[in-house]
Amino acid sequence: MEARNEEKEEEQAVTWGRETVPRVMEIVGARLPQRELYPLLLTSPWCYRALLSNPQLWQVLDLRETKSAGSRLLAALSLERYKDLKVLNLEFAQDIDDSHLFLLKTKGHKSLKGLETLNLNACQKISDRGVEAITSICPNLLALSLYWNVGLTDNTIKHIVKNCPKIIDLNLSGCKNITDQSLLLIADSFPALKELNITRCIRLTDNGLLQLLVKCSCLQSLNVYALSSFTDKVYCKIGLLSDLRFLDLCGAQNLTDEGLSCIARCRNMTSLNLTWCVRVTDAGVVAIAQGCNHLEFLSLFGIVGVTDACLEALSKYCSSTLTTLDVNGCIGIKRRSREDLLALFPLLTCFKVHS
Repeated sequence: MEARNEEKEEEQAVTWGRETVPRVMEIVGARLPQRELYPLLLTSPWCYRALLSNPQLWQVLDLRETKSAGSRLLAALSLERYKDLKVLNLEFAQDIDDSHLFLLKTKGHKSLKGLETLNLNACQKISDRGVEAITSICPNLLALSLYWNVGLTDNTIKHIVKNCPKIIDLNLSGCKNITDQSLLLIADSFPALKELNITRCIRLTDNGLLQLLVKCSCLQSLNVYALSSFTDKVYCKIGLLSDLRFLDLCGAQNLTDEGLSCIARCRNMTSLNLTWCVRVTDAGVVAIAQGCNHLEFLSLFGIVGVTDACLEALSKYCSSTLTTLDVNGCIGIKRRSREDLLALFPLLTCFKVHS
């Protein structure tokens, strides 16, 4: 009897190790960052096989901030498990340059054919030619992020519009050599664009952005942080974006109440950054309160021309939605203690956006 019980326990242990544990690992693995998957592969041969046989676990390749990222990228894409890659993250990856991307193009990696999201943030050794190489083998790309690649020029945008016709999310933040020519190309090529970040693209003017706003009417997120050259000519057109939810105008020194009143037509707006928009007064903020009564985030940091009157209007129309409100540096607002603000906006959880 004891021998039979021992045999049964051994069978249960084997079943547990070969079937139950691998299945649990699959379920857990689907909820973990990819980098935490690798140790699970070493748990047992059965876990190894189970995890590798689940293609959904290997649709992301995360090489963010890694060393020797170029060689690691080439090695990873040679593995069968990455054949259906959807997301490739190379943000701040070290030692990746054009040569690695040229190799990918030469080998015609089919694993990138279905890629939807590519993050090349701060990969400053990549040039226009490198962008051409990688985008040429990613025809289904939806989202591309090129933050802080200061050497890229309008040629990069030419390659993107030629190779990736499905783009709906484009981050060009810090690409200081981008000009209006790029915005015109984007406007003509991506009418379904939903998200655009042109933070610190200092060579852009009203002319380029005007064309884009007219043709890319589906925009839901627009970030023009630290661009002081735009005028109300542009800001009034932003009011045409009926789907806009996120707008960052930090440092928009030429924005007046007239432009802000036009922006108030964006009735689906939930996040608005007006930090250092120094020409704005109560009139513009009152218009925003009346038109954008779904606001959850609002920064008025550093605007000296607003008073308690704008807070009263915001309280009347937005008190049931606002959770973040920064009025630090607004010397015209007298009731701006935490207690005063909570009395007007009971849902507030964040009182300071800028440190």
